[in-house]
Amino acid sequence: MTALDVRTSWDRLAAAQKDGAGVPFYMRLVNRRLGRGVAALAHRVGATPDQVTAVSAGLVVAALVVLVAAPPTPLPAVLVVVLLQAAFAFDAADGQLARLRGGGSRAGEWLDHTVDAARTLAVHLVVAVALLRHTDLDPAWALLPLGYAFVVSVRFFAQILAEQLVPDRGARAAAAGRWSSVVQLPADVGVQNLVFLLWPATPLFLLGYGLLAVANLLLMVMTLQRRLRALRTL
Repeated sequence: MTALDVRTSWDRLAAAQKDGAGVPFYMRLVNRRLGRGVAALAHRVGATPDQVTAVSAGLVVAALVVLVAAPPTPLPAVLVVVLLQAAFAFDAADGQLARLRGGGSRAGEWLDHTVDAARTLAVHLVVAVALLRHTDLDPAWALLPLGYAFVVSVRFFAQILAEQLVPDRGARAAAAGRWSSVVQLPADVGVQNLVFLLWPATPLFLLGYGLLAVANLLLMVMTLQRRLRALRTL
């Protein structure tokens, strides 16, 4: 592997990026570039998209183990964020690597979405367990991450199913809206991951996490309304 080989893969991917309209800013400006770098490196070492997906899943599992097992202090909190952000970068890389290799497969796309669905649910379920394990809060506080898990899971399913029912129009509908990149920031996984920097300060964490939960509830309602309207016009 040479630096020139990696640079060539980087340039090929840079010229074949998806439209960024409507994509949350962190995902578009940071995570896609990180994923591009991971994909370029993975391509040159002969890794497959499924292997990259597996690494992403493994990093999420590692982050959640740290969240549950380690005390809520600054170092574990930073480690959790680093692992989750790395997992997100690898999640952005598998599809880009597939393009470098000449195209992905149905099985690979299914695996990618399945891992995304599992991560979307698991992170919030583990937050509930970690709150019960590491804090003296009333157990009722566990309802917050459980509710958050419900909201993001429903929104994820609604988006994926709408795009599968009508792939082209569904994608355009998701990208529509001048301020969509800003409005969707609370749903950006990269932004959500950053809240774990507040994990050592439980009241601040609950405030930030709770605000994200409320914002995602509003986004879920908006998504359901928009998708339903779009499908009814067919």
